Amino acid sequence: MIDAVPDGAPELAESRLQPVTPVDETDRLKPRLQFGQRASSSDLSWLPEPEPDFNNLLAVLRREVPARPTLFEFFLNDRLHERLAPLASIPDGPYRRERQVLQAYYRVGYDFANVRVPGFDFPTGRDFTGRTVSLNAGGTIVDWPTYEAYPWPDIEAADYGVFDVLATALPDGMKLIAYGPGGVLENVIEIMGFEKLCLLLADDPDLVECIFEAVGETLVRYYEIAAAHPAVGACIDNDDWGFKTQTMLSPRQMRQYVFPWHKRIVEVCHRAGKPVILHSCGHFERILDDMAAIGVDARHSYEDTILPVEEAYERYRDRFAIIGGIDVDFVCRSSPDEVYARARAMLERSADRGGYALGTGNSVPDYVPDENYFALIRAALETR
Repeated sequence: MIDAVPDGAPELAESRLQPVTPVDETDRLKPRLQFGQRASSSDLSWLPEPEPDFNNLLAVLRREVPARPTLFEFFLNDRLHERLAPLASIPDGPYRRERQVLQAYYRVGYDFANVRVPGFDFPTGRDFTGRTVSLNAGGTIVDWPTYEAYPWPDIEAADYGVFDVLATALPDGMKLIAYGPGGVLENVIEIMGFEKLCLLLADDPDLVECIFEAVGETLVRYYEIAAAHPAVGACIDNDDWGFKTQTMLSPRQMRQYVFPWHKRIVEVCHRAGKPVILHSCGHFERILDDMAAIGVDARHSYEDTILPVEEAYERYRDRFAIIGGIDVDFVCRSSPDEVYARARAMLERSADRGGYALGTGNSVPDYVPDENYFALIRAALETR
């Protein structure tokens, strides 16, 4: 966490550090209407009039109690975007899809909209047109000659104009949250293929280190530029580090090749006065101290088969804010009433201790029933 405003930081850093006015917790979580009165996913008239205030999310990231229950989601899906903010209603012009996403987030009560610079990617050779993709796909760099020939992206030439255009479209009280085109480990895996990476860790560790360095330096510079924009209120450092039972690489290898770059990403964001949310899927218990040492303000992505968010909150809320966490599989398979009840209980659990924003354990893909998503967010919106 950042304890003081760095010299020369944007004005947002000052607002990030302002105390939140205490509120009556009993009133704050009191439903204004009953579920049956406003649960329909086809009729969106139950949604309250948006009143965004990014200071609520900033309070959560400081592990404080926000002025009202606060929502967070990394991604929605195109069906929801169209329902909440039809593309036909978005004026023509640059970054129309990004402006649609912004309006969709605004409509359902988020205090921010997530954004990344379009067109900034590491070439991989992967085919992303299907519903799934193998971690072994790609393999653009397999040896030193292919490393030397690889077309590294020019981060200085990326299209940062998206921040300027979206800044003019932001409703009062909203901010942007910048995220990357995948993280350090994800991009190295996509460039090399997971199996080839594992083999080269043994056969040619110098080559692996050079690839991590090239990816890491590029991402550090990206976040340095993005975090400096006054419309950006926070950053998401998104990099999946593991799966259900362990990390993708050994903890020792993660400490050698991966974590130093994330520490630098957090440092450049904090220097700009912007907090950092780590989005990282997978098992993390054996690298918990490493995450704390990196300095992230919050962690996002929880799965019941790894660690239910309720347990994560009780164990780790004193080390970083807990974001989202209502398991995506649970949201898909449960009834709307069950989703609502769990979301409501999570808000009640954190009501007088803070450091929590409500959302799914990962994102809202298109196979999540709309009525279940709306049941989840209603637990927070019903108090507004």
